[in-house]
Parts: sequence; C-alpha cells; structure tokens
Amino acid sequence: MLLQDRVAFLTGAGSGIGRAGALALARNGATVVVSDLDPDRARTVASEISSGGGKAQARGLDVTDDAALEDAIADTNDRFGRLDILHSHAGIQIPGRLEEVSADQMDASWRLNVRSHFVAARAAMAVMRPRGRGSIIITSSNSGVQYDREMIAYCTTKHAVIAMVRQIAVDYARFGVRCNALCPGFVDTVFNAGFESQMGGRAALETYVSENIPMGRWGTPEEIAESIVYLASDRSSFMTGHTLVLDGAESL
Repeated sequence: MLLQDRVAFLTGAGSGIGRAGALALARNGATVVVSDLDPDRARTVASEISSGGGKAQARGLDVTDDAALEDAIADTNDRFGRLDILHSHAGIQIPGRLEEVSADQMDASWRLNVRSHFVAARAAMAVMRPRGRGSIIITSSNSGVQYDREMIAYCTTKHAVIAMVRQIAVDYARFGVRCNALCPGFVDTVFNAGFESQMGGRAALETYVSENIPMGRWGTPEEIAESIVYLASDRSSFMTGHTLVLDGAESL
C-alpha cells in the first residue's frame, strides 16, 4: 500500500472532501486521526474506516482554539510515535462584497481559513522536521488562483493560503518536509452554501456549473481524495510548494 505504516492527522474531516480524503488515506494503509468540529461526524467517519478494515481514531476539535489544535497534533505524534501527513482542511465560506462583509466576518474568515492552517502546519513541522520527512497538505481553493465575484473574504484568505504554502515549502524543503496546496473547484457538498446564496439559489448554481466549467459538471469528493493520497505519498516526492488545482478548467 502507498501509505502503509504512516500516520495522518486531518482537520475538517467529518464530511465532504475531508471525509473522502480520510477514507482514501486509510484505504491506502495510513492510520488516520479524523478531527472535526462536530465530534459525532468525526466518530462516524472513523467508524467507517474501522468497519472497512482500516485504522482510525476520532476527535472533536475546534481548529480556532490554538492550544487544542497544537495539543491534538502533538498527541497524535506521541501516541503513534510519528506523524507523516497533515491535511489541514477546515474552512469557512462567507459571501459578500467589500461593503457587505463586516470586519468581524473578515476576522472569522482569516482565523479559520489562514491562521488555523498556520498553527496546524507549525505544530506538524515541530515533529516532522526532526525526522527529516513529512507531507503537509493545506486546502486552499481554485478561488486562490482566480477572483470570484462578490467573495472578498473567501478569495482574500484562499490567496493568502497559497502564499503561505509556498513560503513553508521553500523554507523547509531542505529538511525533507514538503508542503503543497490543494485547490478544488466546485465539488457538490454543503460547503457551497455561500456561493449558492450569492448566485441566487441552487438552480442558478447548477446553471453556472454546467455553463461555465469547461468539463460541464461538478467534481466529486472522491476525485479530490485521489489527489490528497497523491500529495501524501512518495509519488509526489519531488513536489513541494505546488498549487494543485482540480476544477474542470474553470479557472483557465
């Protein structure tokens, strides 16, 4: 298996892309720590993995609590004796133009979409660098390589994530730790509520997807999960600082 004997810690893994990534990592041999703001969702995903013969543990986690996030990552390393993969995925989508988004909403976007990834990567690096290996995957979005209309908080933070990933990559490549950004486009999950509201409802969003994405369809969580496995594994061993866009060519 690609990830036999490796240990992965995931945030926002209770549903959607995070869940699909957790299942895929486990299928490829990794022991997966599934964390989510909703502990019940985390337990459900961990149970799915265990029922399929994989290895998983669940924990409820608010990634905006710095100490709790740092402790969860350190505890994973202490419990299993290693941490090979971090997929920092949790995020928030707040729609609106400059005059429609409050400073508090921008702060909330920054805290979840950028700062939590910084804290998670910093905690993971503390245990990966001494071992001389590791893969850090941070979820941005194809909104980090283009500019969506009326999504100032989301686009600003997703662009910032890509800059942070590149900086981590160049600073730590010599230590054997890789860092890459995962940039999905439209995947049919509840996370699209912000875009759906902004566009005027589900029908309008469906029309956008069919008419503006060159492939004419949504992506699936399982398709994105295959790229998570790739970034986590040695198949991407010479890749760091990369922005991996999976969006059916929407951003082109």
